[in-house]
Amino acid sequence: MEDTTWMANHTERPEFILVGIFSQCKHPVLLRMVIFGVVLMALSGNTILILLIRSEARLHTPMYFFISQLSLMDMTYISVTVPKVLVDWVTGANTISAPGCGMQMFLYVTLAGSECFTLAARAYDHNAAICHPLRYPVLMNHRVCLLVSGCWLLGSVDGFLFTPITMTFPFCRSQETHHFFCEVSAVMKLSCSDTSLYKTLIYLCCVLMLLIPVTIISDSSYFILTILRMNSAEGRKKAFATCSSHLTVVTLFYGAAMYNYMLPSSYHTPEKDMVASVFDTLLTPVLNPLIYSLRNKYVMGALKKMLNVGSIFQETI
Repeated sequence: MEDTTWMANHTERPEFILVGIFSQCKHPVLLRMVIFGVVLMALSGNTILILLIRSEARLHTPMYFFISQLSLMDMTYISVTVPKVLVDWVTGANTISAPGCGMQMFLYVTLAGSECFTLAARAYDHNAAICHPLRYPVLMNHRVCLLVSGCWLLGSVDGFLFTPITMTFPFCRSQETHHFFCEVSAVMKLSCSDTSLYKTLIYLCCVLMLLIPVTIISDSSYFILTILRMNSAEGRKKAFATCSSHLTVVTLFYGAAMYNYMLPSSYHTPEKDMVASVFDTLLTPVLNPLIYSLRNKYVMGALKKMLNVGSIFQETI
């Protein structure tokens, strides 16, 4: 009988129970309202930023194309994980099927990997724009689509690599996943088989995925800092504003990623992992459009133009 149960647990694809972020919260209703507001801000902010970049001719440059791709990734990023948390709160269900868990995991890993590489590609774009302004159109116009396509491709490789392996492990422990979405390491804890080799592979891949882009960004920032020697105060101000905005986004994204995937397991608890994931999946998408727009006069100018057109249209009605 015990052997039959063990075999059944290995062959069945269970429904996973997502413990979520409200289980141990003292004020769950308030937290849900805050999360709902943050989701609306992230979706509306990134949507507006994409529309501004597409509608304003001055923003049709490689730099803003990278920003629009980051906004698209952030919109999809937050839509993959957080809305289900709110839906589960309304419906009272907190389960997800095995195929749904696999799809959520694949999209999350793909988008996280794509954004990781896109930030590095944007650092290269910064370096070309500031250090080689005369050659910038030649350097980037024919490379921007190739770079962006490569970022999406590398991200999807991560998704196709990690998701099938993770979901084919036998799950014969409790189906409770101490997370609010199907994150790879959280799901792996449910497996009853030896996953040490796979965890080592994940660790090495994540180290490479993080260290290579961070190295590219650091080198680009170092070369860009040489621009501060320019005689033009306006040039120094523009270079500093561009670099500081990008480095702020990089710090937010890579900081949470390094905690999740590079620190030893002794530093991790389910509660800390969920807090880091909330920071990564909620705060980063809502802060990115603010960082890229509020400190950019061209984006703010396009926004004012859009608001003026909207007010004139309302007056004519």
